[in-house]
Amino acid sequence: MKKNKIVITGGPGTGKSSVIHKLEEKGHDCLHEVSREVIREAQLEGIEQLFLEDPLLFSRKLLEGRIKQFHEAEDFPSDHIFIDRGIPDVVAYMDFFNTSYAEDFILPCKDHRYEMIFILPPWEAIYKSDNERYETFEEATKISEYLENTYKHYGYDPIVVPEASVEERANFILNKIGF
Repeated sequence: MKKNKIVITGGPGTGKSSVIHKLEEKGHDCLHEVSREVIREAQLEGIEQLFLEDPLLFSRKLLEGRIKQFHEAEDFPSDHIFIDRGIPDVVAYMDFFNTSYAEDFILPCKDHRYEMIFILPPWEAIYKSDNERYETFEEATKISEYLENTYKHYGYDPIVVPEASVEERANFILNKIGF
């Protein structure tokens, strides 16, 4: 059975994780964002801010984690799974931060295809920074543009999720995929 891998993406602080949790509450299979796990692992190894100290290593670890999630999605029982960020997010962020990268970052974006992409746009009313979110709202807005353009570059047509309650956003996504 073909697994429909559905990405929920957007700049920092747009409500992705809240929507993923709501979809999970509604009984849907979900895979969570890997970046906070990568950050925590680096901190346990004594690297306080891996993203700042070695951006390329940080991006490589994210890429590995997202590729792993892509394959893990096949092990879930339902025919669809929601994923908090996809593989192209890695190169979008690297482009935003003007980080050079090799072909081994590009090929996974071409070789690992998702069925649908939902993008949550910047929304200042809900934006909050924290210990693992360093970006200002203005930077988050710019990152969102990079994300949308990157997904389009790889042949996707991201669906913009409107500003609304978490429940309404989750229902919007479910309606778009036919639930």
